[in-house]
Amino acid sequence: MSSLIDTLVTWWPRLWDGLLITLQLSVGGAVLAFVVAIVLGLASISKVAVLRGISRVIVEFFRGTSLVVQLFWFFYVMPQFGIELGAATCAILALGLNYGAYGAEVVRGSLNAVPEGQWEVTTALSMPWAVQMRRVIWPQAWALMLPGMNNLMVMLVKGTSLALLVTLQDLTFVTDDMRRSAGTFVAFGIALLLYYLVALAFSTALRWLERRAQRRLGLRPTRAKTTKDVAEAVA
Repeated sequence: MSSLIDTLVTWWPRLWDGLLITLQLSVGGAVLAFVVAIVLGLASISKVAVLRGISRVIVEFFRGTSLVVQLFWFFYVMPQFGIELGAATCAILALGLNYGAYGAEVVRGSLNAVPEGQWEVTTALSMPWAVQMRRVIWPQAWALMLPGMNNLMVMLVKGTSLALLVTLQDLTFVTDDMRRSAGTFVAFGIALLLYYLVALAFSTALRWLERRAQRRLGLRPTRAKTTKDVAEAVA
């Protein structure tokens, strides 16, 4: 046990630096993925055929090609066309576009899951498209899409481990260095715990957003504040 603590203390500065890079990629990739998912998801249900077609092509391309290949393309191939991007930028682009394409399907499915009557009401009230989305459709779709987005967020956090392939010294890169002196079990055991904690933090935040969205729609009953309230409710 003491040797494990000594190893953790010795390697913690490098582990912290690697963890910060992993967090940077997670947050940056998540923001980009969210924007891409919303744009492509809304375009996929547009009445304009061209927008639907463009959305479908982009979604199928990034879903149908490997994240590793996309990462290599941004980092190694784009410079041949005169476009130089930093390693972190390449990783965020690859993560955001790849998981954003998956997220677009979550957005599309959630919007289509909103009862048809809700769409008809907005049409009957002659609401502009932006108003009907903001006030009626989107709040309901938002509550439906958050569980799927939560799952994609956890997958994105794990996907950041590929950043070492483009020379980024993220958590996985540091762990691979650490195993040479600390041993495989200790090094990857620590990495396993750190990745779990990061994924758990993001997942907890999204679950909180999900519960909040459901409460605003009246889908989740509020918890009684005191035992007295419960007793009165039962009586």
